Amino acid sequence: MDTSAPDPHGKTDPHGRVDPDALEPVIESIGPRLRETRTARGLTLSEVAERLGVSVSTLSRLESRRRRATLDLLIGLARIYRVALDDLVGAPATGDPRIRPTPVRVNGMVFLPLTSRNAPVEAVKIVLPGHRPGDPITQRAHGGYEWLYVLSGTVDLKLGPTITRLETGEAAEFDTREPHGMVSATTSAAEVLALFSAEGERIHVGLH
Repeated sequence: MDTSAPDPHGKTDPHGRVDPDALEPVIESIGPRLRETRTARGLTLSEVAERLGVSVSTLSRLESRRRRATLDLLIGLARIYRVALDDLVGAPATGDPRIRPTPVRVNGMVFLPLTSRNAPVEAVKIVLPGHRPGDPITQRAHGGYEWLYVLSGTVDLKLGPTITRLETGEAAEFDTREPHGMVSATTSAAEVLALFSAEGERIHVGLH
């Protein structure tokens, strides 16, 4: 009895054999998707290459389809971009509007993406671990614009040299080209909803 399940992506026959013709469009689309995702995150080739531990030329060849992506490279890029692996390899649309986020842990923080790949505005729920008073707040700068809403706890948002304390229910917005960073203001965890626009445009909310 054949107990193998059919491939929902339509890339294998009932005997489990891969159809090369069906895979080729997926493989060809990976390079442009990598470039689009990196651009949407406001990252340069050199920044990603350094974090991934490869040369800039290697990453450039991946994005321009002059090199086939290996699984280890794709997994590393998915972690850097905070997306599911399927988002990079182009899983077909199912018509299901629900998002199935995969938590990503970075430096003690937990990121839970709430939008699909390359959305005009990226929404992420962030869990900030407890922070000891006096410990430094790491900052970085990149292109884009960001909005924060504190879901629970208290957050210290550092923009340049200035630290602003945000309580539960408070929101903030800022240009991410300014060095910025945030931590829980107490030794307890805090939760934040972050909206990020790589294009650097302020959000427009329509009132009906």
